[in-house]
Amino acid sequence: MTAPAHSPRASRRALFAGSVGNFIEWYEFGVYGYFATVIAARFFTPEGGSEIEALVKTYASFALAFFFRPVGAALFGRLGDRIGRRPVLILVISLMTGATTLIGALPTYADAGALAPWLLTFLRVLQGLSAGGEFGGAVAVMTEFAPPGRRGLYGAWQSFTVALGLLGGAGVAALLATLLSAQDLNSWGWRLPFLLTLPLGLGALWLRLRLDETPAFREERAAVRPPPRAVAAAIALGAARIMGWAAAGYTFLVVLPAYLQSSLNATFQQALIATVLANLGFAATILPAGRLSDRVGRRPVMLAGALLVTVLAVPLLNLLQHRGTSDAVKGAAVCGAGAVVGLMAGPGPAMLAEMFPTTVRYTGLGLAYALSNAVFSGCAGLIITETIKRTGSVDIPAYYAAATCAVSALALLPPRGTRARNGG
Repeated sequence: MTAPAHSPRASRRALFAGSVGNFIEWYEFGVYGYFATVIAARFFTPEGGSEIEALVKTYASFALAFFFRPVGAALFGRLGDRIGRRPVLILVISLMTGATTLIGALPTYADAGALAPWLLTFLRVLQGLSAGGEFGGAVAVMTEFAPPGRRGLYGAWQSFTVALGLLGGAGVAALLATLLSAQDLNSWGWRLPFLLTLPLGLGALWLRLRLDETPAFREERAAVRPPPRAVAAAIALGAARIMGWAAAGYTFLVVLPAYLQSSLNATFQQALIATVLANLGFAATILPAGRLSDRVGRRPVMLAGALLVTVLAVPLLNLLQHRGTSDAVKGAAVCGAGAVVGLMAGPGPAMLAEMFPTTVRYTGLGLAYALSNAVFSGCAGLIITETIKRTGSVDIPAYYAAATCAVSALALLPPRGTRARNGG
């Protein structure tokens, strides 16, 4: 991928404009995960329904939004590769902001009956479509504006703002849980984090309206596109490479609060503190990992993260389960789990961007990311909760993260007998 000349100011503007949408997207998805038990009670629990059934339905709605991500990636990616990154990024941030804000104003099951979960699910679908169009465009903008030799670092900002978004969601949730009574939190307090998206989204829209089109797109928009079969193969390989990042990331960073509450009898506040620590560890390693990948390659850094999760997932979870483990050790365990995921998340965006030429980059990297996240992130809560319910095993989250990271490790190995640079 050649890097046409552009000013440092344009690079910084692209970095901020691309990052801010990711922050809002993952702030909202984090909030939905952190308030999963509250949302289950307000939208999916008719009289006589069980709490575990409601939680499964909540995660089903969560997964549905993820399954619309590939649709959004294909739809908006095709537009972004034809008419430009800037106009499509403006469209998707507007759609995400509107859908998220409306969730905070929805009537609950007690107010609207069976219509309430359907309205919530519809808005989750809109969020999924817009989120599908967000990643490919944001990463394309950040990496196409990146100075030579710094694509790994610039792409890592996408993942770093994911961590900031999840931390922001966890922080707001923890603050509300501290300031409000349980009754107020469940009655109306849960709405506030969603309504907060409106001013955030307007700020992001302003930044993107000031964004220039990328030099790479302007110069290569008329170039010959690669054969569809080659693009499909690259999408499949990219999805496999980030499978572990998607699964372990959502297991440790989003699903953890509900798991700790439902399986280990933690309080809402304790679960959120654990999640904040995990996200702090995640955030701490992302930018260094991206920068390191500019020096040694994308694959070695990501491979190290995938192998570490494969080996350490079960021992880390056992530390959390053991009654004799001190709070300090538990905190270090969840922080370390997040840090290891950061090794995959830092180089990941640049690796995906480098697997596709400019003419199909928005679509290709967006679909690879969306497909992997639809299956292995969006379904994480549903798979883990339902499997624990059926088997009674509280080790399921660790097995899930380890298995998916093992597959990613295999996909990240260089082709035998070659030294291909794509993504590495």
